[in-house]
Amino acid sequence: MITAILAIDQGTTNSKAVLVSSEGEIVARGSSPVGISHPQPGWVEQDPERVWQSVLEAIGICLAAAPNVTIAGIAISNQRESVTIWDGETGEPLGPLVSWQCRRSAPVCAELKASGHSARVEALTGLPIDPMFPGPKMRWLLDRAPDGRPLRLGTVDSWLVHRLTGGKVHACDASNAARSQLLDLNRKVWSDELCDLFGVPKAHLPEVCDSASRFGETLGVPGLADGIPIAAAIGDSHAALFGHGAFAPGDGKVTFGTGSSIMTTLPHFIAPQNGITTTIAWSLGGKPTYAFEGNILVSAASLPWMVEILGLPDVQALIDLAETADPQGPGFVPAFVGLGAPHWHADARALFSGITFNTTRAQMARAVTDSIAFQVHDVFKAMAAQSPTPLGRLFVDGGPSKNSFLMQCVADTLVHPVIQCDAAEASALGAAYLAGLTLGLWDDLDAVRALPRKTAGLMPRPMDRALRLATWQDAIFRSTVSVTSSMGE
Repeated sequence: MITAILAIDQGTTNSKAVLVSSEGEIVARGSSPVGISHPQPGWVEQDPERVWQSVLEAIGICLAAAPNVTIAGIAISNQRESVTIWDGETGEPLGPLVSWQCRRSAPVCAELKASGHSARVEALTGLPIDPMFPGPKMRWLLDRAPDGRPLRLGTVDSWLVHRLTGGKVHACDASNAARSQLLDLNRKVWSDELCDLFGVPKAHLPEVCDSASRFGETLGVPGLADGIPIAAAIGDSHAALFGHGAFAPGDGKVTFGTGSSIMTTLPHFIAPQNGITTTIAWSLGGKPTYAFEGNILVSAASLPWMVEILGLPDVQALIDLAETADPQGPGFVPAFVGLGAPHWHADARALFSGITFNTTRAQMARAVTDSIAFQVHDVFKAMAAQSPTPLGRLFVDGGPSKNSFLMQCVADTLVHPVIQCDAAEASALGAAYLAGLTLGLWDDLDAVRALPRKTAGLMPRPMDRALRLATWQDAIFRSTVSVTSSMGE
């Protein structure tokens, strides 16, 4: 009989479940799609009940693949900045799960910025006022909730903790709380000032716990015995950083997916500048570890879009076509839902620029694939300018990180080595490692750092970066310039 941790990785498109042994090896996997809807342009939401059912389905598939396993504990990693509301007694969802991608709160954010709140909010939270972050979304949910109900608000980790514990526990971890824009980052408590500003009563919010904590025990969960400890919860991007063992200041990672998250570990809290954010990477023993972060709203999501535009069979065909192109082609900015870090321009629009009669299909494809690297470059440059230590090891994870052409473009553009990791489940592994610390499977960070990892390094190659970056910067300018009536006259 193998003892393992059941790690739940609840993502934007799929919920995954992974069994991780006490040796740090993945024993079994399961996955189930979630589904996503766009009820209005710019609005993105999911069904909280479907999120929960997809988690149960993923767990069932995973456990069926490894019947001779004893579950020592459960770990959660989750999509961040997505929030929902439910009845604290019955568990009934009282609204949608409003996605991190959703822009429905853009008008409220614009009003707050126009009223001069940006500097204070950023000083307290390390985050800019932007529709990505949950504060205004929570207010939207509250305004539409039925009267007279015991309301609970929370990020996905708190929703899963509620369901896993049979409704007994309302809690979240510090990393997820840090992305809410309601947490005082230095004090690690819900801020009265911020809750008043965004109109969110503290009584509806979860208790903030360490990432490695005993959040409660399973109760009434189909397919699981009662009494299994929930021993860790952490945002998926933070979990990936932890999973890579990026504990030294300056170490970092890029998670590639629908969007991308770039994080680098800090020696202490540093107020952010130049369009990046400061966040709690994780919290252990009551002590937070801080990190710089830059959030890219659309990264690999632009690839299937371009596949359809060019009439190609799949994403690999697009990448193969891009690899044949002369890189000195047009620029492309994937601002389908605005731009995140370091630009934070909610009204930016997606565009190609610099197209001529000589532009080829291959160059169009290359512009799209290169945009993944260029967006990382802008964030990486902003981090390097503020980091008190040189930026060190840079790990890459997520589906696109398996493609050597895409990752070589990242290394070349950054002029910095990148480390590809064999395990696709970096977030699940990071959450499992935290649970292992809670349960005593591993003694300390040194023991976690020593766990087996399969990696491959890519060194940057000499290239003419100046012209390509100039094309990119021109495209960014065109994407963000305000449209006025005089432009058409």
